[in-house]
Amino acid sequence: MGEETVSEQAPAREQADPRRDRPVHVWTLVAIGLVATAIGIALGFAIDWFPVRGSTQADDIDTVYHVLVVASVPFFVLVTVITLYCVWQFRERPGEEGLDGPSIHGNTGLEIVWTTIPAILLIGLCTYAYVTLTNVEEAPAAGAPKELRVDVTGQQFAWTFAYRGLDGKPVKSAELVLPKDRSVKFQIRTLDVLHDFWVPEFRMKIDAVPGITTSYRITPSKLGSWSVVCAELCGVGHALMRQKVTVVTPERFDAWIRRKQAGGMAATGAAGGGGAADATDQAAIGKTLFAEGNGEATACGACHTLSDAGTSGATGPNLDEVLKGWTPAQIAEAIENPNKDVAKGYTEGIMPANYGDTLTKQELAALVAYLEKTAAK
Repeated sequence: MGEETVSEQAPAREQADPRRDRPVHVWTLVAIGLVATAIGIALGFAIDWFPVRGSTQADDIDTVYHVLVVASVPFFVLVTVITLYCVWQFRERPGEEGLDGPSIHGNTGLEIVWTTIPAILLIGLCTYAYVTLTNVEEAPAAGAPKELRVDVTGQQFAWTFAYRGLDGKPVKSAELVLPKDRSVKFQIRTLDVLHDFWVPEFRMKIDAVPGITTSYRITPSKLGSWSVVCAELCGVGHALMRQKVTVVTPERFDAWIRRKQAGGMAATGAAGGGGAADATDQAAIGKTLFAEGNGEATACGACHTLSDAGTSGATGPNLDEVLKGWTPAQIAEAIENPNKDVAKGYTEGIMPANYGDTLTKQELAALVAYLEKTAAK
């Protein structure tokens, strides 16, 4: 008798569930979805998300972004609208606390459809992105200006750059200068931890990985100056690992290379005089070391601003301001033991503590002589 009562009550309870009789506003949902999709795509195109386009590759990269917006917004709207509608339409109301809807198995065909369509879409988008990335990194066509190679070295917490000069000899710099409308291939390495070489205006970026050399190419298309950024957390000075890239005309770039090369040759000649270099020669050598480094030691100008050397690094203190009144002993101590007396506003570990090992005694003396001479101006 009890079993019959329970079995008779269950169907009656399911039939009495008021939620089963609520209307489903299909066309209303479709209209809302279409309007929301149109607004979302329009905003994705209208809002200026990115910095200025500074390379020919930037156009293709931005197009990939817009394709992703068009492909993803409808699915986001679909899921969001249905979810919010169900929360509103099928929410628990007073008096329905004990009700529970009938169990369902599902719809196998629908599950196949909503799995297959996104899978096809993802494969298509990945293929499109891969083809775009391959195309933008193609070598310049025959007849184009000869590609410029720049060796990029990352080290906590600065970038240094090396070019092949007009006579084939290497030219080092703490500032990245590039010619407009000429393909540039970056060869990127690191002397310590993982970094990431990125100029937002160029759109391209890649990790600098210990033990290997990575690369990519861009063609600057706009004159101007922007920031070189490390986009990989690399230590306490990561946020300050910024330098400047300047895009100039080909004529100005060749003139800049000549000046850099002439400065390096003058310093090398002063160092190779056979006897002890005088104070002027030492300062000339020190200026080159400050601006270019020595291959092991990062160029000081990569992290410090010093107008006499033409550097604008912002990782460390501005030496135009802090050097005044310093003695040679204080300058040498700050180079060899930078964590002993850290400048206000900076933390320990930002400046490498190995300059005592990566600089020879003669190089250290030349660098101190140069900074002492500059501080006295």
